[in-house]
Amino acid sequence: MTRVAAVDCGTNSIRLLIADVDTAVSADAGAGGATGQATPRLTDIVREMRVVRLGQGVDSTGELAQEALERTFAATRDYAALIREHGAERVRFVATSATRDARNRQVFVDGIRDILGVEPEVITGDEEAALSFAGASSVLPSRGEEPVLVVDLGGGSTEFVLGNADGVIAARSVDVGCVRMTERHLRSDPPTAEQIAAAEADVDAAISEAAQTVPLERTTAVVGVAGSVTTITAHALRLPEYSPTAIHGTELDLDAVRKACTELLEMTREERAALPYMHPGRVDVIGAGGLVWRRVLQRVAEATGGRITTAVSSEHDILDGIALSIR
Repeated sequence: MTRVAAVDCGTNSIRLLIADVDTAVSADAGAGGATGQATPRLTDIVREMRVVRLGQGVDSTGELAQEALERTFAATRDYAALIREHGAERVRFVATSATRDARNRQVFVDGIRDILGVEPEVITGDEEAALSFAGASSVLPSRGEEPVLVVDLGGGSTEFVLGNADGVIAARSVDVGCVRMTERHLRSDPPTAEQIAAAEADVDAAISEAAQTVPLERTTAVVGVAGSVTTITAHALRLPEYSPTAIHGTELDLDAVRKACTELLEMTREERAALPYMHPGRVDVIGAGGLVWRRVLQRVAEATGGRITTAVSSEHDILDGIALSIR
C-alpha cells in the first residue's frame, strides 16, 4: 500500500487527490486491464477541487494572467499543506491545456516547484487523453474487446479516447473547451444565435479533426468525464444538490442529455447560478460545456449510424489516472 498525491491543474480548476494505492489481483480487472492481472485500486483519503481559472484570457493573449497565477499558487499552497498532513509518499503534478498554450508557462512551472517541491509536468494532449481513459476505465465495468469512447470535456481542450480492455486504441486532444468557447464566442447573457452558431462551427471542426485519428464509428459506448459533463448530468437528473454518488455511472438517453445541454446554454447567468447543484466557478462556462457535449454526442450518434443512444457519466477521470500512474 502506497499513499500518493495527484494534482490535476486544468484551464478552469485545480484538483487534488490523496489516495492509498493497492495492487491486488482481481477477477474483474475493469476496462483498463485483463482479467486476473494485478490491478491498482485507489482508496480516497482527500478529494479537493478549486476553480482558479488558470486559463483566463490565454486563448486571446497567449499568456497566463498574473491574477490567475496567484489564484493557482494560493490553491497549491493549501494542497501542499494537505499533502504534508496526510503523509503522501509520492506526488505528481500535471498541468494541461492552458499551460501548454502559454508563452510564460515557465513562470507557472517555477512557482509550483517552489511551493510543492516537485517538478510540474506540462503534459501533451495525447498523454492527457490516456490518463483520462485510465482514470475513467478503472472504476467502470469492463466491456472486454468492445471499444468505449471516453470524452474528457475540459476548460481549454477536449480529449477523445477510444479504448477497450487492452488499453487505448486511439486518442486525440483538440482545442475546444468550456472556458475557451465562452471567451471566444459566448459573450452575451444569454448567448445569441449567431454566437452559438460560431461556437458550434469551431466545435464541429474540432470533432472532425479528432475523427481523423479516433475512429468514432467503432464506438460501442460513450463515457463523459470532468465537471461540465457531471454538472449537465446533475441538471438532467434535477438533483437537489450536487451528488457525486448520484451522478457517477448514470446512463442517460441522448435526448435527455441534449435537452439538459440546451437548457443550460439558453439560460441566463442568474438562472444558472440559482441551480442547487451548480458550482459558482462553473456558472459562466457551463453553457459552453453544454454546447460542446451536445455536439459531441450528436456527431458520435451520426458516426455510429444511430447505434449510440445513451451516454454514461463518470466522476473518475484524469485525476484518478494521474494517481494510478504514480510509481
